[in-house]
Amino acid sequence: MSQPITYMLSKVKGDRYIWLVVFVLSVFSILAVYSSTETLAYKSAGGNTEYYLIKHTTILIFGIFLMYLSHLIPFKYYSRIAQILLWISVPALLYTMFLAPEVNDASRWITLPVINLTFQTSDLARFALIMYTARILSKTQDKVDSFKEAFVPVILPIAIICALILPENLSTASVLFFTCIVLMFVGRVNFKYIMLTIGSGIVLLGIVIGLSYLIPDVGRLGTWNTRVESFINGGDDDEEFQVEQAKIAIAQGGILGVGPGNSTQKDILPYPYADFIFATIIEEYGLFGAVVFIFLYLVLLYRCIKIVIKAPSSFGALLAVGLGLCLTIQAFANMAVAVHLVPTTGLTLPLVSMGGTSLWFTSLSIGIILSVSREIEVKEEKDSAKSEETEMEEEIISE
Repeated sequence: MSQPITYMLSKVKGDRYIWLVVFVLSVFSILAVYSSTETLAYKSAGGNTEYYLIKHTTILIFGIFLMYLSHLIPFKYYSRIAQILLWISVPALLYTMFLAPEVNDASRWITLPVINLTFQTSDLARFALIMYTARILSKTQDKVDSFKEAFVPVILPIAIICALILPENLSTASVLFFTCIVLMFVGRVNFKYIMLTIGSGIVLLGIVIGLSYLIPDVGRLGTWNTRVESFINGGDDDEEFQVEQAKIAIAQGGILGVGPGNSTQKDILPYPYADFIFATIIEEYGLFGAVVFIFLYLVLLYRCIKIVIKAPSSFGALLAVGLGLCLTIQAFANMAVAVHLVPTTGLTLPLVSMGGTSLWFTSLSIGIILSVSREIEVKEEKDSAKSEETEMEEEIISE
């Protein structure tokens, strides 16, 4: 048993700080999910409090295995994979929008036949779009000022995918759109085109807000309207209850928290293992724990930026910063909801919240980032070896 593990560890490459962040967040995830699923276990698992611990740990371990496998694949292959996944994403999103059953008043999940696996198609689409955007931007670096040849090929898939995600998942569409805008900026797309895109996004958001007041009974418009109004003025009982319980959890946490497993709000707070897991973490680990989490996600983003500086190609650089930025934005959006800085979104905390396929897509994203950093390491090792050979040759000649 120890030999396969030792062999795998010897093959682990890539940014060590990112691996460390993954390890720390995974440990916190197991502790937080075990603590926060106690009530859920009594409701849905016959009181077996280890059920969700085992299930989540299994999913997490498989996610880390996917991370390991994906980091072994040279990142250049993800350029073609992105094309395939994007073509799959469009019909998958259309199927989800029109044919998928509603869960919690939204059609976001589909079940794969035979294996009976349920997943959010928006997770797949987000993953595919960021990689595809990095691909197109890297191929148009010599004509970034061209509207037809550089801007249109980038903005069309962004507009299509975000438009298909938006009706059922506004928060994911917003995070994805913002990530792509930043990626376009890093990819040196003409600034006036970026401003045009931002302006169009603001206009579209204004139209959506207007429609939510005019026809609140259509789709998710009423839900968005309710959440925004509840955030600004209060009023919706469910939203107010979530916010109040999260505030109580945070207040009880204080500076150092009440200790792992000692949260009381986890039995009252809705979704303390998913959307509001950060509130549970603050209650148990206090302000100190919250700062640690913020620091870990900032380290992840910082190391992605470091990868960008050293990346051997523009595709690798854009791939790393796009995926890293998306995960970081999602993390801070989730934390902002827990402390009531923004309306409730439904976004999970990457690598921490209890989940299935969303956790696996997060693992794949980090694996691809590590793939880029792994090739940087390989290149640096080759350069170092070549430099040593040159020095030895010079010494032989001088002798």
